[in-house]
Amino acid sequence: MLSLDPKELTVQRLHQLLLGAVGPRPIAFASTLDQNGNANLAPFSFFNVFSANPPILVFSPARSGRTGQSKDTFNNAQAIPEVVINIVNYQMVHQMSLASSPYAPDVDEFVKAGFTPLASQKVAPYRVAEAPVQFECKVNQIIELGQEGGAGNLIICEVVQLHIQEELINEKGLIDQHQIDLVARMGGDWYCRANSSSMFEIKKPITTCGIGYDALPHDIKSSQVLSANDLGQLAGIEELPNETDVNEYKLLELSSLFLELEHNPSALEVALHQRAHELLAQNSLEEAWLTLLSFNN
Repeated sequence: MLSLDPKELTVQRLHQLLLGAVGPRPIAFASTLDQNGNANLAPFSFFNVFSANPPILVFSPARSGRTGQSKDTFNNAQAIPEVVINIVNYQMVHQMSLASSPYAPDVDEFVKAGFTPLASQKVAPYRVAEAPVQFECKVNQIIELGQEGGAGNLIICEVVQLHIQEELINEKGLIDQHQIDLVARMGGDWYCRANSSSMFEIKKPITTCGIGYDALPHDIKSSQVLSANDLGQLAGIEELPNETDVNEYKLLELSSLFLELEHNPSALEVALHQRAHELLAQNSLEEAWLTLLSFNN
């Protein structure tokens, strides 16, 4: 493994490595106004949500690594502490990228990038009509992390009004993660699109505790078939199936496999582990355990 001391790297090199490793990063498409009322629109991928009560979003318009100058968005937020954070989806990603061009402070990126400004309800900066979600925010605090090129500036924003395209709301009243079609930044010029081909679901263990990796039987932990992700799923079960259920499952679902390989226990174990691996890929956790436990029953 390559080990590096950040103090021995150039800012440019360190910046490239940080952004290449930390991602995908959501994009804050920030709308601000300067003291003369000029609109500014710029994307920032140093961004995330940090609190629901109060509702806090934080993004960081870092100083230029080449010149050390601060961004227009940072200057505007200091002068008029309000911002609209617009969420970026795939349908607007190229327009958003255009808005990141280094236009002069008095140039309106809404016009240059072809976006439609919408009046906000509680803050002065405009919303982006094309954005699937828009957060009107008051700036609670700005934390400058340094004065040199590449230094970040944390803009801590409290959401005072949010707007969501109604067609994105599913029957549970939540934002449909497939319909919103979000994009995110990675290293270099790379982006990531959160669509069906790249998304998967993992149930969070909020109310239950799994048996844990340490409680897995040795033959399962040392499997040459099961992956680390497989073992993580197996360790998440709250309670192992009982012997009666294992025997019943073995009789109904696995009898042909046991008959086929009854004289080759090593091959049988591999076949059972392979079947469990396939079941885990389908999120069939209990069936995977029933399959694995049948080997010694």
